[in-house]
Amino acid sequence: MRLTFLLCLFLAFLNCEDKQTKKKTPRETQVTKTDKKEKKKPTIDSVIEPKRAFPKLNSKSAMAFFLDYNKKHKENKVRITTDFGTIDILLYNETKFHRSNFIFLTKQKYFDNTQFYRVIDNYIVQAGNSDDKKTAKKRARIGRYLLPPDTKRGFTHHRGAVSMPSSEINNPYKLASPFEFFIVQQKGGASFLDGDYTIFGKVIRGMDVVDKIAAVETDRGDWPDKNVYIRKVEIIN
Repeated sequence: MRLTFLLCLFLAFLNCEDKQTKKKTPRETQVTKTDKKEKKKPTIDSVIEPKRAFPKLNSKSAMAFFLDYNKKHKENKVRITTDFGTIDILLYNETKFHRSNFIFLTKQKYFDNTQFYRVIDNYIVQAGNSDDKKTAKKRARIGRYLLPPDTKRGFTHHRGAVSMPSSEINNPYKLASPFEFFIVQQKGGASFLDGDYTIFGKVIRGMDVVDKIAAVETDRGDWPDKNVYIRKVEIIN
């Protein structure tokens, strides 16, 4: 009887030790996983947006921003590389807000991989937009703003003029959509547009490329049947 009692006591002791071991192991594993998770946990700096080099713009802040930007960024020539060749553009210093806006967007690489999305032969080719979500994201990062018209500088919508279209919103004052532009391709120009849209530059080389783009087949909405991309826009001397 005593031997049986001791044997039961011994087995109970072993069972108790085994349970303690099983309880301890998951806790240590959990702590280890927690420790690893803590090590991999992103810091505040890694989850927030990196420090911006410029403020997010809106219609109230854009004018002051570009007025200051105009003082520091004097570039006025850009090269647009398209699927059909390159187009060189001279931006007018007289339209300082629109010139500064275009230089700013160029340096932000906004125009890269956007498209000529509205093409009307013997009229205009319009660019700076895309159905790619990346374009919408770039716009969201830069900000939502419009630019006021600047139409009394003596420029006219001659062939090769670079102008800024109005926003699609209810827009009686013809506020300009800063992310887009159009080039007049019409022979003899399109002077009937004068006074409504801001001319802020002209093509100085590459009108043959503009003509090639204008000649592509389009759908009923004037969108090219085969996308015509702006591969990049860069500042030149």
